[in-house]
Amino acid sequence: QVQLVESGGGLVQAGGSLRLSCVASGRTFSNYVMGWFRQAPGKEREFVAAISWSGSSTLYADSVKGRFTISRDNAKNTVFLQMNSLKPEDTAVYYCATRRGLRVGVSSSRYEYDYWGQGTQVTASS
Repeated sequence: QVQLVESGGGLVQAGGSLRLSCVASGRTFSNYVMGWFRQAPGKEREFVAAISWSGSSTLYADSVKGRFTISRDNAKNTVFLQMNSLKPEDTAVYYCATRRGLRVGVSSSRYEYDYWGQGTQVTASS
């Protein structure tokens, strides 16, 4: 059984920073692409960032490029999302997910990801 557990969300003022973590179990973590998505009230779930199984390749949504950084620690089965210069429009529930397929490339399509965490709320107040 694959499980993903996010943590690190919270309430910050605009311009502040947060670091999200996602711990995975039930799958050989180092073989899989990991991604972060977010969903604001009344909106569809959208791609934020993804990292390859080795950590050598990353992909970002244009809206977060230069402000957010995705990284992973395969020894600890953990993926991180460092979020700086947060804006009110970043407010959402953030989900981590693992992409189906062994050692495939990064993807921004949520339909390519087969396991999801329960989400963690991030609120950036103006």
